[in-house]
Amino acid sequence: MLRRLALTAVVSLAALATAVPASIATASGPASSGPVPSAVPTTGPFAAARPALGPLPMPLPLPGFLDGGDSGEGTGAGDVRTRLTVSVENTGVAGADGTFELECGPTGGSHPQGQAACDRLAEAGATRAGRQELFRETPEGTMCTMIHGGDATARIVGTWEGRAVDTTASRRDGCEIARWNSLVPVLPDVR
Repeated sequence: MLRRLALTAVVSLAALATAVPASIATASGPASSGPVPSAVPTTGPFAAARPALGPLPMPLPLPGFLDGGDSGEGTGAGDVRTRLTVSVENTGVAGADGTFELECGPTGGSHPQGQAACDRLAEAGATRAGRQELFRETPEGTMCTMIHGGDATARIVGTWEGRAVDTTASRRDGCEIARWNSLVPVLPDVR
């Protein structure tokens, strides 16, 4: 997220550096009657403050914590920030039970829906609430509907966006069913 913000700032600065400042632009064509009015004040306390016209300085290279910490030698297996082991049992869905490896950035591993699972994790990671809630277990004492969603259980262990993950999920009540469904397609859809 921080990397995207920094890259957006760099691109914005580059775009501004190539733009022609409005204060020196002039209109041309048959209907033009002279220079285009600018937003620069000509009277008042801000009249003396003139914007610096000219190219913007070149952006500095991103610090190591923004560019993944590598020195540019390509991407290796150590650069993957999301690596999860997903173990699923008792779903009753053919091919859904088993232990699957999931790697994101780049997508890899043995997960049957790897790209969709990585997209879901990225979607959740884009919001603060998603980062806080995605793998959080249902708090003790939470009132949940007593709907049994099946005997499916899962355990997810590893790292997500550099954070340690070790959680279990089931379909034993309404809260756990909702939690399971929020993790689809990381977990199989057993509805």
